Amino acid sequence: MELPMDLDIHYMREAIKEAVKAYEVDEVPVGAVVVANGRIIARAHNLTERLVDVTAHAEMQAITAAAHSIGAKYLIDCTLYVTLEPCSMCCGALFWSQIGRVVYGASDEKRGFSTQGGNFHPKTEIKSGVEAETCGDLLSAFFRAKRK
Repeated sequence: MELPMDLDIHYMREAIKEAVKAYEVDEVPVGAVVVANGRIIARAHNLTERLVDVTAHAEMQAITAAAHSIGAKYLIDCTLYVTLEPCSMCCGALFWSQIGRVVYGASDEKRGFSTQGGNFHPKTEIKSGVEAETCGDLLSAFFRAKRK
């Protein structure tokens, strides 16, 4: 089921708020929200530095929180909004969650699933480029500041 673009923008902006939280605590600014039945059931951002855990990506945190929220491991009727194209690890986790839909903002030509490999569940709908400029600008500002 295709959602109107304005709803996708609305929820992506919520994911961007999570990415800003990550930025503010010196984490790579990636944020995610999971939506089910028109409401946000999970919010997350990168926690790899804080948790000293390379697997603590925003998507992984969001999957866990969403599964706890609905009391089930499969997220068939859910949509993940994430500010950056998922990596192959997150893609694999999303495959196993059988998430219904993934909407992402900025593409990740170096580490994203589309260049590094990775498959979503065959029934998962993928949509890219929602608020891509805003998502990309936040990441660029973060890494520009790191290089100074």
